Amino acid sequence: MSAAALRRKVRLESLAEIEFPADLPVVARLEDLARAIGEHQVVIVCGETGSGKTTQLPKICLKLGRGVLGCIGHTQPRRVAARTVAARIAYELKTELGGAVGYKVRFNDKVSAETSVKLMTDGILLAEIHSDPLLRGYDTLIIDEAHERSLNIDFLLGYLKQLLPRRPDLKLIITSATLDADRFAKHFGAQVVEVSGRSYPVEVRYRPPQQDEEGDTQDVPQAVSSALDELAAGGLRGDVLVFLPGEREIRDTAEVLRKHHAPNMRHGGIEVLPLFSRLSAAEQDRVFKPASGVRRVVLATNVAETSLTVPNIGYVIDSGLARVNRYSIRQKVEQLHIEKISRAAANQRAGRCGRVMSGVCIRLYDEEGFAQRPEFTDPEIFRVSLATVILRMNALNLGDVAEFPFIEPPSPRLIADGYQLLAERGASD
Repeated sequence: MSAAALRRKVRLESLAEIEFPADLPVVARLEDLARAIGEHQVVIVCGETGSGKTTQLPKICLKLGRGVLGCIGHTQPRRVAARTVAARIAYELKTELGGAVGYKVRFNDKVSAETSVKLMTDGILLAEIHSDPLLRGYDTLIIDEAHERSLNIDFLLGYLKQLLPRRPDLKLIITSATLDADRFAKHFGAQVVEVSGRSYPVEVRYRPPQQDEEGDTQDVPQAVSSALDELAAGGLRGDVLVFLPGEREIRDTAEVLRKHHAPNMRHGGIEVLPLFSRLSAAEQDRVFKPASGVRRVVLATNVAETSLTVPNIGYVIDSGLARVNRYSIRQKVEQLHIEKISRAAANQRAGRCGRVMSGVCIRLYDEEGFAQRPEFTDPEIFRVSLATVILRMNALNLGDVAEFPFIEPPSPRLIADGYQLLAERGASD
């Protein structure tokens, strides 16, 4: 046993007995999950938002003796998720952050030689392939929120597909709330475990923006304000999470809410808090420390859609919009558009208020429009120029884009366009 493995073993032995919260749905499948992980190299865990898979799966792996010969690597799409999930797991294991449980994100590294559970962004794990091509530093990998299908996630899954036969000791767990499980299971030859979702019912109300007396339709901040009026009239029992497409919409909505609701809301007004990826860590942490006596309204981008759990949320207001990057093969440019989210993403957002109490989700669009939306969000590889993909694959030494084992490979036309674009700019021969 290596010195690092010995330190991890000693550290894990010093921990208190690993306990699992009985109220989380994933705990009901504890034995099934442990058996699947023990018997199969690849396991796919499908469970709705609130099932507890993000925080409990690493603990199940520790219980099985993983995390000694190598770390249990646990990836998240965003830095704020990696930080907060690591802090939560450390709290549940009754250990300090940076010891048995740590995290590594850009500009911040809280990992030591004793760390057995390592939270990180997808990009951090990809970068480590340069110095550790066989990923010998890990005995288990958990790829969380795989349904987001970012380029990093698709790169990781393709690379691991090639790596697993060379690392029969490596366990891979892929988790998601809205995953096309059959496609993933077929790709990896994996075992699928379904986990039930939240414990509390959520009432969904459709409230498309209304027209005023002059015939003008409400904009998004006004529609959010009206929805908050409706919730306040019914008596609020928890905080409110509002999903908006971007920072500009968050700022505009915050201004409208502070003017309209602060003097009118019961229980001493409201506290409006923004939540998006570019916020400082201190500003993000305010969202996870509820203040007593003040009703909180958290204005968030889709960063709060999945693995991030904002505490005490009883209500969700969903604009039904997100800012999405798309490439036009005709114009040869990528543009950020505000688009309607998929049905799967909308259901994810609604599930945020079914964690600790029965909730209400107000959707700022009509039911007919919801039914016409696509079932899943388009993977990022179909939304960006493949010139970007080709360059990144070259930088990561991932091989030819046409031969790489993507879950859903891009079309030959998009690949040809990517190479043509690079040739025109002198970036490829």
